Amino acid sequence: MLTGKQKRFLRSKAHHLDPIFQVGKGGVNENMINQIKDALEARELLKVSVLQNCDEDKNVVAQQLAEGTEAEIVQIIGNTIVLYKESVENKQIILP
Repeated sequence: MLTGKQKRFLRSKAHHLDPIFQVGKGGVNENMINQIKDALEARELLKVSVLQNCDEDKNVVAQQLAEGTEAEIVQIIGNTIVLYKESVENKQIILP
């Protein structure tokens, strides 16, 4: 579980990132979870955008993604979800 200080640190790191995944009408599926898992392994920190046509609530989407990828939800801002998961092989972010 992330501490407040670590979340603040990750939020500042995520600030300049662009969302690389979008959750739309289909919601969260197995394929998307696998792609996000791979991306988290490579990057550790990423943004997912929840589109207007998504049927699910963004908090539900965030929860599904976090559980599916075993990542931490750093924050949900507007329709953007920031996820963090420590990488096994590509560790770049050192948490405070």
